[in-house]
Amino acid sequence: MITVHHLDNSRSQRILWLLEELGLPYDIKAYKRGRNMLAPPELKAIHPLGKAPVITDGALVVAETGAIMDYILTTYGQGRLVPTIGSEARFHYTYWMYYAEGSAMTPLLLRLVTSGIRSRPPWLIRPIAAGIANSVDDLLVTPNLKVHIDFWEDTLTRSPWFAGDTFSAADIMMSFPLETAASRAGASVKPHIMAWLKTIHARPAYCLALERGGPYIYA
Repeated sequence: MITVHHLDNSRSQRILWLLEELGLPYDIKAYKRGRNMLAPPELKAIHPLGKAPVITDGALVVAETGAIMDYILTTYGQGRLVPTIGSEARFHYTYWMYYAEGSAMTPLLLRLVTSGIRSRPPWLIRPIAAGIANSVDDLLVTPNLKVHIDFWEDTLTRSPWFAGDTFSAADIMMSFPLETAASRAGASVKPHIMAWLKTIHARPAYCLALERGGPYIYA
């Protein structure tokens, strides 16, 4: 049976959601972030990088969200949540599966860094640090975020799901960037993004994953 090594308020929530969508049995080993908001050192006993998500299935250890999802879908999915090979939907599916943890997350992580630069330095140098963070945001982060958010909004204007007319694992992969962007990057003003988030949050499997994994705060 699959064991999900689940870190609170993290990308591993998507793995729980995928497992619930597929109706697969699984166990959870929960980990809590430290006061520094980093994963605890115990996760390094599972994988050398000490990051979540990571799963174990027998003796096999699989890390990285995309690799985990590919393993679960290939091993247990029986063709579910993946468009047919050769279809246009499959092309879009593959793109979004890679894009979600590649291009999409980079400016969101930079926004997290600049937010930390503003709030964490000693008070004496905080105005200087805030000025640097504001400059990075204005010149690099905010313009890039706008491009990505507009891209998502346009995509969801043309189709209800990221790979086309049918819900797929690509939507599960894209949930974390969109949830994060709606919380702290201005995507909450985009009607199609917000409608899509409302729809996925109402899916029974999403709700079951929250029940199993505990509170999920992506801000």
